[in-house]
Amino acid sequence: MSNKEDILKKYRANIRERYDMPPLDDIKAVTYSDPLLQFIRMSESVGGQVLEVDSGRDINTLIRELFPEAKEIASNLPEITIATRNPDNVGRARDLNGTDVGIIRGKFGVAENGCIWVPQETKEKAVFFISENLVILLPKSQIVNNMHEAYKRIEFNDYGYGTFISGPSKTADIAQVLVMGAQAARSATVLLLSE
Repeated sequence: MSNKEDILKKYRANIRERYDMPPLDDIKAVTYSDPLLQFIRMSESVGGQVLEVDSGRDINTLIRELFPEAKEIASNLPEITIATRNPDNVGRARDLNGTDVGIIRGKFGVAENGCIWVPQETKEKAVFFISENLVILLPKSQIVNNMHEAYKRIEFNDYGYGTFISGPSKTADIAQVLVMGAQAARSATVLLLSE
């Protein structure tokens, strides 16, 4: 018997009370009177920036204004004409190293925690994580209240991968000092689109 099996056997032998799993229909998940406002607050509280884009505003010009020093911009989105790299056309993921701004599309946001569901819609998902600055385009009508609602909406495409992203990368593992951009994007900007 392995150490793991030995440990689990000891735990099982010392269980005093057993509880049935509650029915999932009985879970009362949090809801908000204004999910969009809550989403914006939560996104900003975790270090993200959220901008509501006026209808008719050129996204490319806005991104250039936000990141005027950016030289390498990666995106496969058809409306992004300022991209210098396309994650669908690189030979391997590491070819995206040095990306100043990665621009991707989110399917929906979660008011409860500021997360955005981002399915892989590009050959190299490394653009999600290797970009110094991440810009996520998100329809502002696509905000759900909580993770219970979010999990019901998750769909996978041919790539079979997706992730929730909430703000820039951060860690406080070392000396309990919060460091932004430790393992991935140093900044995350959500552009809320009218549709």
